Amino acid sequence: MPPTHEGVFLIADITGYTQYLTDSELAHAQETLTALLELLVENTRPPLVISRLAGDAVISYAFRERFLQGQTFLEKIEETYVLFRQAIDRLVLNNTCRCQACANIGQLDLKFFIHYGAFGIQRIADHDELVGADVVLLHRLLKNTVKEKIGHGAYALFTRAAVDHLALGDLVAEMAPHVETIEQLGEVETWIQDMHPVWEARREAVAVRFPDGRIRGRYEAEVAMPPERLWDYLIQPAYRNTLIGSDRMLIAGRRAGRIAPGSVFQCYHGDMLVPQTILAWRPFEHMILQELFPMAPKVTWLSEYRLEPIDGGTRFTWTYGEPSGPLWGRLLLKILMPVFSRISRRLFTAFVRQVEEAERAAGAEPGAASAVSPEQIRAAAADGLRPAGDP
Repeated sequence: MPPTHEGVFLIADITGYTQYLTDSELAHAQETLTALLELLVENTRPPLVISRLAGDAVISYAFRERFLQGQTFLEKIEETYVLFRQAIDRLVLNNTCRCQACANIGQLDLKFFIHYGAFGIQRIADHDELVGADVVLLHRLLKNTVKEKIGHGAYALFTRAAVDHLALGDLVAEMAPHVETIEQLGEVETWIQDMHPVWEARREAVAVRFPDGRIRGRYEAEVAMPPERLWDYLIQPAYRNTLIGSDRMLIAGRRAGRIAPGSVFQCYHGDMLVPQTILAWRPFEHMILQELFPMAPKVTWLSEYRLEPIDGGTRFTWTYGEPSGPLWGRLLLKILMPVFSRISRRLFTAFVRQVEEAERAAGAEPGAASAVSPEQIRAAAADGLRPAGDP
């Protein structure tokens, strides 16, 4: 009997798959599905661990002790969906083949199913098989009435257990509540997030860039964790206090429960408040803040935190710019800048050390599955092309 764990389960399921196979030539269909599965596998990063591939789906899990904050996880789901849709668009735009498989790529989409509960892990062949009643519940939710009742073809479904454990709270306020009735299991309370508005918002978003010509200083480090993990630390007050050198920190101006452009990290240094207003917010990539110089309240400067994936972790860069505002305030800041620069470098180094120590203290995840190989991805896509009942 395998030991019992608690954690989050995630199924990323390609939708429109069955109809796509019905109408498509199998050779080109396998190429397309292999490419899309590769994308999903690549974006299933720690603390998520891939359990197995199921033809048109990637099944993963994470242990409760080391999981992400609710907003970080929600934005990871959204980021994966955006990357999937970008891949679909590229496949359509770059297509010169006239076969049905290539012509039908645009009908593919993506759904996510998220639940929290107890599970066991059994090693079967080359993958970890999740077992338990909660695992069964999530798989049963794959067949549902969401599209008929709500009309969303691409969505993320969160069960009540997932919402409660991830402390999503106000974050589900803009989602559609939905109850699914499952035979022998009864009613399951869920929330449905339509993913199409997420894609439309990203397509229409105007990129905000740090003004390269006004860079005052830059610190850089390579951190041994994926961008999602580092981002999750970067937005937590307990860790930002180390990075900023503040005594305590509050977050004001959330939008529908989220940290977003316009939100403010309110940093307290004793009784002195130093606000940092978010101007640009691109999860797992970068954020740009406008910071206030407390000794000259009308003087501000921009800071950018940028995360870039590299082999073995993330390149983390903190860039700050030239001050703006009244001349006397800018001159005062420039006089003090050498001192501030030394302090900032020390705080930056301390933050990196703190988050890496936090990761080491958490320890390796028990039962973590091996990396999924290209051969396994191709085999999963091929299995998915076989009609039901074929050996």
